[in-house]
Amino acid sequence: MIRQLLAVGDYRFSYWAVGNPQHPPILFLHGFMGSGQDFAQVMTAIADRFYCVAVDLPGHGYTQVLGKPASYGMEPTAAGLIQLITALDLRPCRLVGYSMGGRLGLYLLLQFPEYFCAAVLESASPGLQTAVEREERVRRDRALAQQLETQDFRNFLTDWYNNSLFTSLKSSPSFASMFKRRLQNNPRELAQSIRHFSTGCQPSLWHRLSQNQVPLLLLVGSLDSKFVNLNSQMAELSGLAQLRIVADDSHNIHLAAPERFVSEVKRFFTGT
Repeated sequence: MIRQLLAVGDYRFSYWAVGNPQHPPILFLHGFMGSGQDFAQVMTAIADRFYCVAVDLPGHGYTQVLGKPASYGMEPTAAGLIQLITALDLRPCRLVGYSMGGRLGLYLLLQFPEYFCAAVLESASPGLQTAVEREERVRRDRALAQQLETQDFRNFLTDWYNNSLFTSLKSSPSFASMFKRRLQNNPRELAQSIRHFSTGCQPSLWHRLSQNQVPLLLLVGSLDSKFVNLNSQMAELSGLAQLRIVADDSHNIHLAAPERFVSEVKRFFTGT
């Protein structure tokens, strides 16, 4: 993969590209503490048919935020990505989003449907439904941001990946290299991201799911019961969404089981 930089609006985006630019484009959006490099194996596997572009989201990887702290939030980031899609002439594109990137991806589909022709959202959610839930999440994420700024970063990462959500990922051969990539992040930048991109800060998208105009595959691991439940509800509310539950996997399928993830993405985007 080749890393490139492009300044648009309040951002100097770092993105990773592989494949022929003349092929149908796919935009990849990673999760919290990740980077575009997380999708390298997946992108390489489908680069014969697609032009794959994976962005380092604000606060992550090599992307720089040139604007105010609010520019780390969902709405400004989405607007910046639309500028990036336009500048790279990717419209209309397919989209793949994981966890935090899945939340952002869903917002993009609902807010800018004319830019997308299909999407795969892995372990994603439409946000929190009540103000009480959002306030509690903001409180928790502010505490996490403070930990990022004051705690040894390696210890923070170790604690983070002890979460049961990542059980299958920790047993994957890719875990060690992924952990090493995580250490390359700037914890103070991650703190800005979690403060402004918290699930508690984003608008709830539950009431808009019925308005979705883009064919959508919701991908979750069978061991991730919380997101199986969330995505089952999402599929019921969106007429264009279908749900696929990957057996014996948890929250991060594209790193823990990349072959299965590639199979699902290819099947959905090509019908084969």
